[in-house]
Amino acid sequence: MSTTRREFIRKSALGAAALSFGGYMGRPNAARYAAIPGANDRIRVAVIGVNSRGLALGGNFAKQPRCEVTYVCDPDSRAMEKFTDAIEKITGAKPRSEKDFRKALESKDVDAVVIATPDHWHAPAAMLAMKAGKDVYLEKPCSYVPAEGEMLVKGAEKYRRVMQMGNQRRSWPNVIEGIEAVRNGEIGNVHFGKSWYVNNRKPIGIGKVTAVPDWLDWDLWQGPAPRTEYKDNIVHYNWHWFWRWGTGEALNNGTHMIDLLRWGMKLDYPTKVTSNGGRYYAKDDWETPDTQIINIEFGNKAFMTWEGRSCNNTPIEGSWAGCAIYGDKGSILFGSGNEYTIYGTDGKVLRKQESALAIDPQNKMNPSESLDALHINNFFDAILKSEKLRSDILSGHKSTLLMQLGNIALRTGHILNIKEADGHILGDSEAAKLWTRAYEKNWEMKL
Repeated sequence: MSTTRREFIRKSALGAAALSFGGYMGRPNAARYAAIPGANDRIRVAVIGVNSRGLALGGNFAKQPRCEVTYVCDPDSRAMEKFTDAIEKITGAKPRSEKDFRKALESKDVDAVVIATPDHWHAPAAMLAMKAGKDVYLEKPCSYVPAEGEMLVKGAEKYRRVMQMGNQRRSWPNVIEGIEAVRNGEIGNVHFGKSWYVNNRKPIGIGKVTAVPDWLDWDLWQGPAPRTEYKDNIVHYNWHWFWRWGTGEALNNGTHMIDLLRWGMKLDYPTKVTSNGGRYYAKDDWETPDTQIINIEFGNKAFMTWEGRSCNNTPIEGSWAGCAIYGDKGSILFGSGNEYTIYGTDGKVLRKQESALAIDPQNKMNPSESLDALHINNFFDAILKSEKLRSDILSGHKSTLLMQLGNIALRTGHILNIKEADGHILGDSEAAKLWTRAYEKNWEMKL
């Protein structure tokens, strides 16, 4: 790709980021908000799940000129109150609070929903939103199990809704530029990619059964998941490490980087998946692996890996998260931010593109706000201008599926042979049981 083309991509994207934040981050009141040209055509949004990531993501939506946050929905009353206060500081007006998001879906003042709930709610909430005629911005992973991802793909087509998955790097300018370099053959034919994520998470202890706090609707929080007693080490973040609700580090963070590999290497469904790992660092209630390797084969075409370490944050290639793609003419390294480096086969740096916008890797809620605004505005462009989504639900499902298959391989201890046409597991009834999930009665996800 020419230097002129690279500069055009970068300047266009950075200019969009400046427009998204430069003029409106400091809006002091509703009057200024309403004075934006075309304000009456803003997309009205309900944000569902606002404790941590949802709080930051919803605030990002509120800062966009083409958006009005009209509803906040969460079974945690404290989280809703904190969110409404945050939105009021941004826009000068508070969104309406509705504990049960299904009631917000009935409102004509909602055009789209932003879903940042725990993983077990992602796909069922998205399906209900589409049935209600709403477009959907869905945080990764797009589904809890593969069957749900397939249903979302069918649902988006059936209900003719726009659905963007929140793997935001698909919209970061330097990442786009680096991926284009790979896809255009700059590092030659590519056959191997590796990805990783490392952290230093602390033990979660042994939970005690206790009374549900008065600020939490525990039944609604569980939603589609089979019911269980409330324990004091689940809500909020630790649910990630319980199979009943979470999908482990593989889908919590691995989805981002495995998606870059699949995108850059022009791959769809695999042919074989294996995985090893476990919970090694503490004896507590944590069920998902804290250390895991996933190996994904694509016939005789290519091979990729993901390494996850939740409790040892020694960097790989100098970065806490990233991926690398290797070709016969060189390789490319993507770090955790909006950056890449291309190397020759002799290991010498051929080109390095660093981020012009800051990334804070220690901020688990909102590490890259201005960059993520690019992904949000692509969602708006798809709704208002019919522009192509950078991460449509089919693409999101394919990348999510790779990590789901890794978890299935780990949990069964099996080598999974996969049907290349659609990603389904071949000849393994035990593994096939994990393709879908058990639902609480009357909470089943339906197309």
